[in-house]
Amino acid sequence: MQWETVIGLEIHTQLATQSKIFSGAATRFGAAPNTQACAIDLGLPGVLPVLNQEAVRLAVRFGKAIGATIAPRSVFARKNYFYPDLPKGYQISQYELPIVGEGWVEIVLDDGTLKSVGVTRAHLEEDAGKSLHDASLRGGGYTGIDLNRAGTPLLEIVSEPDLRSAQEAVAYARKIHQLVRWIGISDGNMQEGSFRVDANVSVRPLGQTTFGTRAEIKNINSFRFLERAIQFEVERQIDVLESGGTVVQETRLYDAERDETRSMRSKEEANDYRYFPDPDLLPVELDVAFIVDAVADLPELPDSLRERFHVQYGLTEYDASQLSMTRELAQYFEAVAQASGEPKLAANWVSGELSAALNRSELEITESPVSAAMLAGLIHRIQDGTISGKLAKQVFEAMWHGEGDADSIIMDRGLRQITDSSALEAIIDGIITANPEQVEQYRAGKEKVLGFFVGQTMKASQGKANPQEVNRLLLEKLAPR
Repeated sequence: MQWETVIGLEIHTQLATQSKIFSGAATRFGAAPNTQACAIDLGLPGVLPVLNQEAVRLAVRFGKAIGATIAPRSVFARKNYFYPDLPKGYQISQYELPIVGEGWVEIVLDDGTLKSVGVTRAHLEEDAGKSLHDASLRGGGYTGIDLNRAGTPLLEIVSEPDLRSAQEAVAYARKIHQLVRWIGISDGNMQEGSFRVDANVSVRPLGQTTFGTRAEIKNINSFRFLERAIQFEVERQIDVLESGGTVVQETRLYDAERDETRSMRSKEEANDYRYFPDPDLLPVELDVAFIVDAVADLPELPDSLRERFHVQYGLTEYDASQLSMTRELAQYFEAVAQASGEPKLAANWVSGELSAALNRSELEITESPVSAAMLAGLIHRIQDGTISGKLAKQVFEAMWHGEGDADSIIMDRGLRQITDSSALEAIIDGIITANPEQVEQYRAGKEKVLGFFVGQTMKASQGKANPQEVNRLLLEKLAPR
């Protein structure tokens, strides 16, 4: 039997606020346990939550970026469940009336085609604390509770079940990750828990329209693990069904060391949480002025920018997509393209030498020791024939290690390209005289021997000879007489 995979993702992204969603406690990462949890976060008697306006503004920005409806009136609810790191016994979230309604994003599939993925909703909620299972705690066998994250503002982004493979799920997660960072609502740091993914996975016979029983894989914190977790879960469910069993609706955990999912608990339904409006929080009512102000400085979005790069600069769809992966990378490329006047060459250098150097040094584009102006200067010297493409790589390496800009390095190292025909003729004449056998081979029709002469000329000139002029002179001097 052929099976179809059905996937929906719930993405929890931490909003880039200085304080928590209902209290003034800090949200800094890495503080000592329980040093950033105030009375409101701890749920002590008599305290009242106060909504952080900045969290609302950031949620509105996301909603507008995905073409979603923004609710003029949304309501916070209490989601009731008991867990050690949830001090109040409930989580403040949104249920029936979320702040962001239906929207969509576009992802690029492996074959280059585009697919629209629906976003059901995005709602505000507070994070829970963190349980620390550490054998060193009091000699082992204890679990510690760190409530620093309790009350951290989250935007939970819920997709439609439109994804049909692990690869599509990763493409969608990456798109949301790109978007929240692009519009400045989250740093998206997966290692610090700022971007976490829950995957709802089910399978059904190909052609069937009803959904199969789903399992939810919780708190996946890397794109690689997301793909592997979904692949394992799909295979597991197919094995269960093909052996005559029944898939159980449950919550599962992905174990990266064993590369498997395993059962955590039965999956709750919405009514298990006994949602009801939080009596301590008024409904959130947004006027048009607030929404307009929240998105006034919204930047050009990645899809629009990618298309503009393709049209304005004549880049391929692939190059345009790669150069718009992050807002900072796109800004760097555009600065190089405009300063050099050579967008295609700029794209090649940014995607090639620069990206490779950044990867080797584990640096972000904002940390590059070669500025956009410096790279544009290097491209100018390639275009005006001062240096060849091969010499340009030496100059780039020197710039990367802080030796100055392209002009100063070319002068200090004596790298200016030899374009004087008389100087090149002297070098070539000497090589031809010293290699009569290869001359005869070329004149006898072995045209590949030309490469030997080019190589010898470049070697004799220490790589400074202009390749185009070398080829022209060699063809002229080696022509049959």
